[in-house]
Amino acid sequence: MIMEMGMKRIIAFIFWACFILSTVTFQACDGLDENYSTNPSLRLDFSTDTLAFDTVFTTIGSATKQFMIYNHNDEPLNMETIMLAGAGSTGFRINVDGRKGDYFNNIGILAKDSMFVFVEVTVNPNGENQPLLVKDSVVFVTNGIRQSVLLEAYGQDVHLYKGGLTVTKDTLFSADKPHLVYDSIVVAQGATMRIEKGATFYMHDKADLIVNGRLNSCGSIEQPITFRGDRLDFILDDVLPYDRTPGQWGGIYLRNESFGNLVSHTIIRNGTQGIIAEPSTPDQLKLTLSNSQITNVTENAFCATNSKVVVYNTEISNAGGSVAGLVSGDYNFTHCTLANFITLAQRSSVCLSLSNNYSKNGEEIIQPLNARFDNCIIDGSYGAGSEELNGEIARSIKDGASFDFLFNHCVITTNGTEDAHFQSVIFVNDETRPQYKLTGGESNKYRYDFHLASEESAGVGAADPSVTASYPIDRNGVNRLTSPFGPTIGAYEYVPEEEEPQE
Repeated sequence: MIMEMGMKRIIAFIFWACFILSTVTFQACDGLDENYSTNPSLRLDFSTDTLAFDTVFTTIGSATKQFMIYNHNDEPLNMETIMLAGAGSTGFRINVDGRKGDYFNNIGILAKDSMFVFVEVTVNPNGENQPLLVKDSVVFVTNGIRQSVLLEAYGQDVHLYKGGLTVTKDTLFSADKPHLVYDSIVVAQGATMRIEKGATFYMHDKADLIVNGRLNSCGSIEQPITFRGDRLDFILDDVLPYDRTPGQWGGIYLRNESFGNLVSHTIIRNGTQGIIAEPSTPDQLKLTLSNSQITNVTENAFCATNSKVVVYNTEISNAGGSVAGLVSGDYNFTHCTLANFITLAQRSSVCLSLSNNYSKNGEEIIQPLNARFDNCIIDGSYGAGSEELNGEIARSIKDGASFDFLFNHCVITTNGTEDAHFQSVIFVNDETRPQYKLTGGESNKYRYDFHLASEESAGVGAADPSVTASYPIDRNGVNRLTSPFGPTIGAYEYVPEEEEPQE
């Protein structure tokens, strides 16, 4: 009996101790509500007056953004009400001090303290291609005084592909709304994926376009087709958007039995790979790539093996691997700019690599290579190197198959001399290479522009006019034959900057 009474006293003591401790802890965390100031002249401060989201795809939640509440006063305050003005009807969601909801009562904030508010948004489809502006606000009521932070987001309706899509028959992908690809699109053998000019494909992380059949991606100067990542926000605010960051999605793969592919006025950027043409046969045209841009990838921008490919009026630039890797096969590049000055990925290869051998399933395969470059720029940050024909060019030659190549009226960053393989070539180094308009870096917000920047730049007016006659219009629609500075080597005819009128 005595033991039982002693045990009850111990249990009672523990209970009251826990109760007192929890009460003290709660009061300490809540800021001692009996000390809250009731002075209506005291105000909260916020880290921003407007929290704006980049374009949000409909039905897909946004990235989480945040703002801060500051109590710069010498007394604690009680926020009697924190609420979403739209009461959750606009698609915005908030998290205040670790609690989710759209309405909160009596949230205390200590003197000289701060608090996070996290915000997300999901926008409902509107059935149109034009973005829809959605607004709401977070309202704070303290001692009867209302303050608010505005919330804004643009919602973009899309064609959404989740779980993978296989194109089994000839199909037109329209430009009425963007295409958001969460998993890979596969074009089956015998089918053609045709893309309407002006269409945009937002590719999610690791999403690929795998072509066993045929790809017809033909835009125009005014309405190019675009393949890019689906992140629309910034890594570094106002400096580096995800759209200038490599490795945002997979790449485009032309499988062994894929032939007759047409890619024109198409921009392919910020993937892991650009276009990869897998081993085929040079007896049949695999790809015609024209008036396009492949840029800013973590691995290879353009690679082809034992294929027949024609490329003209195209910029291929900035890759962690090769800008152009050509292995066996038959290749013609005309009026192209191949340049590699990437800084957001580690470079592992020269700008242009040529080889007549490759490995397949552990077996070395040696097959003929025939590659011709007319009026092309081959340049990069590796420089010319100290040995002849190194720098931004690499060759791998094995006995057992021919290795034929020709550079005609090209600008090449390498040490070289005129011979049968190099005709009227301008060999350049770090001091004499072409001058471009923008070459990345924080000051340029990591933008690159490989248009030539000066009349004195290497390549201006130095193209072979007999070749240019068959390619009179550059990637931007400028006539090379009527240009007073042309014809210029590369994908872009030199056009001087217009001087701003003086006041």
